[in-house]
Amino acid sequence: MSKKTMQAVQVHEYGGPNVLKVGTVERPQPEADEVLVRIVYAAIIPLDFKIRNGWLQRVFPVTLPYIPGFYASGVVEEVGPSVTELAPGDRVFGTIRGAYAEYGVAKVPELVKVPDNLALKDAATIKAGAEAAWKALFTEGELQAGQTVLVHAAAGGVGQFAVQLAKWKGATVLATASAANLDFVKSLGADQVIDYTTTNFEDVAKEVDLVVDSVGGETETRSWAVLRKGGIFVSLTQDPSQEDAQKHGVTAKFNTKFTSREDLEILTGLIAEGTITAEVDSVFPFDQADQALEKSEARRGRGRILLNVSAV
Repeated sequence: MSKKTMQAVQVHEYGGPNVLKVGTVERPQPEADEVLVRIVYAAIIPLDFKIRNGWLQRVFPVTLPYIPGFYASGVVEEVGPSVTELAPGDRVFGTIRGAYAEYGVAKVPELVKVPDNLALKDAATIKAGAEAAWKALFTEGELQAGQTVLVHAAAGGVGQFAVQLAKWKGATVLATASAANLDFVKSLGADQVIDYTTTNFEDVAKEVDLVVDSVGGETETRSWAVLRKGGIFVSLTQDPSQEDAQKHGVTAKFNTKFTSREDLEILTGLIAEGTITAEVDSVFPFDQADQALEKSEARRGRGRILLNVSAV
């Protein structure tokens, strides 16, 4: 019996966007406890270009050639013999390694059924941005109603969700954004938006309970002073400085904990019912994965960038 094939984006060597090549590869077969998903949308996240550039070889070792991508939405094509929770035709989203391809396999716990009233395009943003925001605010940041949070890069793929979720929880939200995105971030519900190109956020934000940082570097360094004693700093980019945290009497965390399935289902429900909206910056066709990653690396997006792998 001849093996089935599929189209996939592959990286044969580390480097810039030009190392991404679309080619024919063998289609994966689901194991007994796995599901084969026909991928409709793959999410483009910063981790994708960082691995492709060869920056993370020690943290995320890959065997070349590899297929990039971690998160996607799509339709179940086939299920392994021991799978009872999902069936062919079910719409799903979740963690699917090698998502820049026509098909991918995942275990059942890594997938969530997409509600009827949620588009696959919006579902593709959940693991890529909304879940990270939930973890930063609630799982790591322990944010409560009545507290104040500062969200950096609030127009980005994670920031847009962090602003909306913090407001949903009943917190006061301060947010940083560029001049072009001030109105957009206000429309998400932020109480005060700081134009980081003209204003130092530390001159405005004082005694906040939580900082959510997806920028790192100098932004982290300047953020310690805005936290109240006992406040929490959550980084989405790197292990934050414990030395600086100790100096300022705050807790510093790297956003590494997992959400519970219950949290993920609440989040999915909030997006499906329209309480939280998923802003999609742009959708690139499958053969333009190089351009999609180039846009991601430029860090000028508003919301999430997606790769449209196949028709809905």
